[in-house]
Amino acid sequence: MEHPRVVDPGHPLVERVRRICLALPEAVEVEAWGRPTFRAAKPIFVHVAATSERPLSIVVKTDPEEHLALLQDGRFSGVPYYSRDHWVGADLDAPDTDWELLAELIETSYRQVANRRQLAALDALRPDHADH
Repeated sequence: MEHPRVVDPGHPLVERVRRICLALPEAVEVEAWGRPTFRAAKPIFVHVAATSERPLSIVVKTDPEEHLALLQDGRFSGVPYYSRDHWVGADLDAPDTDWELLAELIETSYRQVANRRQLAALDALRPDHADH
């Protein structure tokens, strides 16, 4: 059964997320559940449209050490149907959207699911982060 589209994949905010995600090694976009998802080959690291009520949002997998701090930040929230220990949602269209922080969280999410080869390729792109 095909799911109805939850968000316009051509929306400028979705395009901005796409550019961040697809700059990561071996990242691919796959439409699933009527939403764009971004994957490190197979594992998902970003879902667009946390809920159908909040289509201009993303869900990312957090670093376990940062998870609680992010949930205490009003810009992030737990998301239904996702592990509340590892995933948070963030609105893309909020007036206080911090795109630099979102890009960091997207990369952190990627690092949570990427394999060794992908991480080595990313570390080659980001020598200042190779200590992860």
